[in-house]
Amino acid sequence: MEAEDQLIDRIARSLSSGNGRAKERGGAGSLVKFGIGDDTALLSPSGESDCILTCDAFIEGVHFLRDLHPADSVGYKALARAASDIAAMGGIPRAFLLTLALPQALTGRWLCHFLSGMKRAARNLGAQLIGGDTTQSRQVFISITVLGQTQRGRALLRSGARPGDLIYVSGRLGHAQLGLELLRHGVAKRPSRDRALRAALRQHLYPAIRVELGAWLAQRRIPSAMMDLSDGLSTDLPRLCRASGVGARIDSQRIPCVEIPPRAASGLRRVQLNPLQLALDGGEDYELLLTVPRRNMAILRRAPGFSQLTAVGEITRERKILLLDRNGRAQPLQPRGWDPFRTVQGEIAGSRY
Repeated sequence: MEAEDQLIDRIARSLSSGNGRAKERGGAGSLVKFGIGDDTALLSPSGESDCILTCDAFIEGVHFLRDLHPADSVGYKALARAASDIAAMGGIPRAFLLTLALPQALTGRWLCHFLSGMKRAARNLGAQLIGGDTTQSRQVFISITVLGQTQRGRALLRSGARPGDLIYVSGRLGHAQLGLELLRHGVAKRPSRDRALRAALRQHLYPAIRVELGAWLAQRRIPSAMMDLSDGLSTDLPRLCRASGVGARIDSQRIPCVEIPPRAASGLRRVQLNPLQLALDGGEDYELLLTVPRRNMAILRRAPGFSQLTAVGEITRERKILLLDRNGRAQPLQPRGWDPFRTVQGEIAGSRY
């Protein structure tokens, strides 16, 4: 049985080397003057950059299930999903704080795998653990605060979209929800034997965050507005439009939807998954949603990974969110993405599961 100080020492040792990429970028080393070991972390931001702060909760029974999700995935995803908000503003994650509450029984093997996954995410993102808090609880509760940097005056907000701007998304949408369905219905108990299933699970368990693309776009001031797709296109697009005081029209035939592998389609036959519905409502893809003035199109084509950007519609003056069907008919887009407080048959739906 470990005391809290010993637990903190384990966490510090496990994650202390997760900032190799940050040192390569020359970022976290100059930002963090003093990290773990005192009552607070001491930071010294550069006068040429702005700091970005975000926090994110990751709760057992709401965002993940202990018997369904590997511990290393829980650690990886807890940090990655929080860092996605930094990337969505065009920033680069530099440091993070970890609040971790868990049962005493999980301080052994489960915690080791959890920290291994979080270390992998920290290394990929270039972020350094600088402190946090630990306590005991009946269920796992994780809260991550991420500090990022962006060039002064270049942070991208949701509120800049204007009529006539083109709407872009990165990647293919619906991967994360497909991965969740595979786990929930037991189709992917042994995903290593099927490459297509393994790929389908990856974005749900170990989401890739578009840090490089977001920073490149912000440095050149290409988007007029940007955010990440954490709750589904049908829910997040209205948020961007509301912040900008505009509307949108998107084409269902242009939305890059997830491709459902044959084995997944067979195993999920009773669920009858619809790729468009997964793309619109699935959530947790952590791709970028951005609006681009037409005058910036030539520069946008030089973006790293431009081939993975897809124009799906246009910002409109009329404050309605419309979805064009395959016949070109426009219908209001219903926000059916993730909402932890949505009422379902008179009850609060507080879990994805």
